[in-house]
Amino acid sequence: MKRFDRLRQIRRLHPEKDALEIYRLSAAYEFPWDYTRALELALYRTYAVPGIGRLLAETRELTDRTQKRYDDTSLLLDTVVEHGFDSDEGRTAIRRINQMHRSYDISNDDMRYVLCTFVVMPKRWIDAYGWRRLSRHETVASVVHYRTLGRHMGIKEIPATYEEFEACLDAYEAAHFAWDPQARRVSDATLDLMASWYPRPLAPVLRRVTLSLLDDSLLRAFRYEPPSALTRAWVRRAVRARGRLVRLMPPRRTPHHARQNWEIKGYPNGYRIADLGTRPVPGVRGCPVRQAGASSTISPTE
Repeated sequence: MKRFDRLRQIRRLHPEKDALEIYRLSAAYEFPWDYTRALELALYRTYAVPGIGRLLAETRELTDRTQKRYDDTSLLLDTVVEHGFDSDEGRTAIRRINQMHRSYDISNDDMRYVLCTFVVMPKRWIDAYGWRRLSRHETVASVVHYRTLGRHMGIKEIPATYEEFEACLDAYEAAHFAWDPQARRVSDATLDLMASWYPRPLAPVLRRVTLSLLDDSLLRAFRYEPPSALTRAWVRRAVRARGRLVRLMPPRRTPHHARQNWEIKGYPNGYRIADLGTRPVPGVRGCPVRQAGASSTISPTE
């Protein structure tokens, strides 16, 4: 197999009817490292919306159990990619996602915005730093994949095209990004988590590296001191150089899924999909009175 053979395979598929297969080929074969980084930053930027950042701070999941929350989010989302929406594993993962979100008062607008980040940020990241740009087939397949996920989550008024997703994201951030001290705590905890994956002496450097990859609107919202122009340029050139190096390497022959990421630390002995995530208790850590029909457990057979 040659470097661009899989892209040719993707282009032979139908971008809508074969959306899951295309998305899986793109995320698990062509750009596994890039999708991981892009989705990390996608979720991270949602903290800059104060309503989202404050809720995450109140639950304390991203401040007290940061690694577990990171692991569970990555594993649940990628379970759907690996196994599909109609599989037992995919249905269980979506059920867990819905049970957690329905325990809180989250607006449809916020939910839709988070969904927008999953579509827009990977394309922006890969176009800037990947070994090639994302093809139109891959872009359309991503839209179809996340529109399907959004429908399973009960999100309303989901954008129909990539351009609509991008416009929705940009408008929402322009209207809602703002300073919030609780959101800043969640941001700091996430930066600390990312640094903890490497030797401790590197933590200050890694924090500057991560900040160098953030745009000005995020830095302003969290009130971080922007890295110097030289630092930003060096970091971004280094990430682009990695992409150019990957382009020279043989294509991946086996898929790489989130469960294989070395950043996933919490389940050295494996896990059950039905056990992932949290089970909020009404009245505790931002969880309101239980809503009708919102079950907090899954039977072992689900």
